Amino acid sequence: MIQTVTTGTNVPARYRDDLRNARFPMPIRIPDSLPATEVLEGENIFVMTEYRAMHQDIRPLKVLLLNLMPTKIVTETQLARLLGNTPLQIDMELLTVSRMPKHTAKEHMFSFYQTFEAVKDQYYDGMVITGAPVEKMDFEEAEYWDELCAIMEWSKSHVYSTMHICWGAQAALCYHYGVKKYPLEKKLFGVFEHSVDYKNSMLFRGFDDIFMAPHSRHTTVRRSEIEAVPELQILASSKEAGVYTIKTEKGKQFFVMGHTEYDADTLEREYLR
Repeated sequence: MIQTVTTGTNVPARYRDDLRNARFPMPIRIPDSLPATEVLEGENIFVMTEYRAMHQDIRPLKVLLLNLMPTKIVTETQLARLLGNTPLQIDMELLTVSRMPKHTAKEHMFSFYQTFEAVKDQYYDGMVITGAPVEKMDFEEAEYWDELCAIMEWSKSHVYSTMHICWGAQAALCYHYGVKKYPLEKKLFGVFEHSVDYKNSMLFRGFDDIFMAPHSRHTTVRRSEIEAVPELQILASSKEAGVYTIKTEKGKQFFVMGHTEYDADTLEREYLR
């Protein structure tokens, strides 16, 4: 299991301005033996060892990743790469549901993943809930639906801000706000043009008015149903792919319908598979 170490928060005065004005990537802390570590180090992404992190006098941001994707190691690496591109130190922990995945070695799961029971008394700065390959089912048909609902409810009181991706976004919109998902005539697959609907969003600061993003899904949500919920605000959308990103007030929850975390060749590999 990944042990979280919270060191002191008293930063020496001579370093405070440097930290406050930092514009360079800081390390992400993940277990030394996690497969993502070697990949990220090969890309010159600063991955900090657990030993070194323990001896720094800075509290890292604690981020919990609920990984529901079948390609666990690929998804871990993609999200760790993005979390590592920040001026903050990130402590990423991995969470799984009780159902043992079929496509990832048990040794990997036992070594690096925690159960909800193990983390439910902790608090996190952020959480990511990924997509899952169960889109065509009704939500209640997923084996882990009840457990996921418990985790989503828990996140409201134990996580400062939660980002939900693809099926995870649809599941959360349904659970929290009653927004339904609808089947598409054919799978939405590819890279599509998107526009920023709300230009003052912190999430899209620095974005062009038009940007590209990948999608890979069989279902969608309807803009009219989202706009009918006062707590929800659409941040970006696509004429072809529909609503892309939604947030709640003060950014407590984000819902991303696409897969911005994908690598350049992820869609190609999915197509060939």
